[in-house]
Amino acid sequence: MDPIAPELLMALASGTAGAAGQQIWFALRNLVGRRPDPEGTPDGEGELVALGEAAHSVDRARELAEALAERARQDPAFARALETWRREAEALPELRTGTGEVRNEISGGTFQGAVVQARDINGPLSFGR
Repeated sequence: MDPIAPELLMALASGTAGAAGQQIWFALRNLVGRRPDPEGTPDGEGELVALGEAAHSVDRARELAEALAERARQDPAFARALETWRREAEALPELRTGTGEVRNEISGGTFQGAVVQARDINGPLSFGR
């Protein structure tokens, strides 16, 4: 199973994906809330709650992703359901976190100034001026 991107989990927990994102987040909560099989398998509930309380925490998102992956390794039924959930979440346009491709071209003479090619900037940019 492919790992779940922490950025995807953060977007869902923070509510930035609107109503569709809320539905996907609730579906994950319901999935995690099911009793683990076999008994003693980590459930990920604590990590899910922690991310819900600090939705912009990359560390908490990574911890949840790791807990989900561990549970999936130990519980094949959970792994299948989680994979279905992940595909549905990644299909929402508001939640796209794939690598994608960007091509920028600057031409036509002299250029003075900064050029930035970036993705998923979380915070201000500064060019030291």
